Amino acid sequence: MGRALGRRPHGADRPRQVHRAAGAVRPGPADRPGDAVTSAATVAAVPGRGHWVRGVVQDVAPPGVDDLAPGYLDPALLPVELLADAAVRALATYGPAALSYGENQGALRLRALLAERAADEPSPAGPEHVMLTAGTSQALHLIATTLARPGDVVLLDEASYDLAQRLFTDCGLLLRRLASDEGGTSVTALDEAARAVRAEGRRVAFLYATPTFHNPTGRTFSRTRREELLSVAARHGVLVVEDDAYAELLLDPGEPVPSMAGIAGHRGVLRLRTFAKTLAPGLRLGWLSGEPGLVGRLAAHGLVQSGGALNHTMSMVVTRLLEDGDYDRHLPVLRAGLRERRTALLKGLASQGACGWTATPSRGGFFLWLECAPGLPEEELLAKAFASRMRIAPGSRFGHAGPTAVRLSYAFNPPGLLERAGRRLAAHLHDPARHQEGRGSC
Repeated sequence: MGRALGRRPHGADRPRQVHRAAGAVRPGPADRPGDAVTSAATVAAVPGRGHWVRGVVQDVAPPGVDDLAPGYLDPALLPVELLADAAVRALATYGPAALSYGENQGALRLRALLAERAADEPSPAGPEHVMLTAGTSQALHLIATTLARPGDVVLLDEASYDLAQRLFTDCGLLLRRLASDEGGTSVTALDEAARAVRAEGRRVAFLYATPTFHNPTGRTFSRTRREELLSVAARHGVLVVEDDAYAELLLDPGEPVPSMAGIAGHRGVLRLRTFAKTLAPGLRLGWLSGEPGLVGRLAAHGLVQSGGALNHTMSMVVTRLLEDGDYDRHLPVLRAGLRERRTALLKGLASQGACGWTATPSRGGFFLWLECAPGLPEEELLAKAFASRMRIAPGSRFGHAGPTAVRLSYAFNPPGLLERAGRRLAAHLHDPARHQEGRGSC
């Protein structure tokens, strides 16, 4: 690993959370000033972060550009030291077994721990309901190629996670968009679409749903809406694929809404979870849960039969994080950091008053969904953002076809930068000349 990693006690009395990024030790998000880093897009110029550059990480905005587009965690929120220590403990515990091919469905101990985390759901699961994955993207690809065939139709919200759409179409699947409202996917639209697909002589592959902290809108479906959608899906024999990437990132007081999988007793639902949003995306580790027979069918895929458990070594590292309680001590730190960032972005946006935009309330996750006042074309807003050195994600990227809307990520940047970026964006949204001309209203 390039250096000796010291061992220290792990338990309830461990010191405050410390994050180490590229060799630099930094206080956790609750301990540091919000704008200690001027821009996450210019991290190459920040001491200790010289490796956050193109050629190492997936996407880096040009220098000096404030990037509010990606669903990434701020580098300062990535728990480098926590994972380094867990890796040492995992190798000390499991030895060569951590470096071998893993049990096809995933190590039994980790599957049991993950099942236990859903113990408060209406229908608890056991390890037989769980399969480890290499993250949500890999799980979606496995489902799209194992349980569907080219020409089948995926039903999904009119605005849905764009890269899932790309993955489905790359697998030869067709997309059928469903109307939605403030409560989530329209129950009537689902029923009508399922009937229409069958009338066309086609097969519905599955309903792709993100009912908790929806990407991109941030909405959370009520339990009643989830039950209604499940009822319609069951009546038509449609599998529900529940993408629950942000389930553990509830930022506001209150109880979480039960998952669709839990409500359905795992019948007819595959629930996808990931550590990409709560630990780090580079782990490439997640899990899915469903009926044991269906999960076993996925675990029988040739990819798994050939290579064993997906990302077995990292799964053993995460096993130690869960067993030792480190993961559950990490989550409040992460939530506090995200909550601080969300507040900063909203404060900046409100600097001009709530004139020219409406934000969909989001109780958690990574994103805010802003719907702009009538009369502001998407191209014009994007051009203004670009001119002010800012990247944002336009609604059209997700399939949104209504009035101009944008998705803003508050997860990737420090609070000070987010507040300043919010103020700049608010100035673009609040255009007195536009309102005087009658092309928009406050």
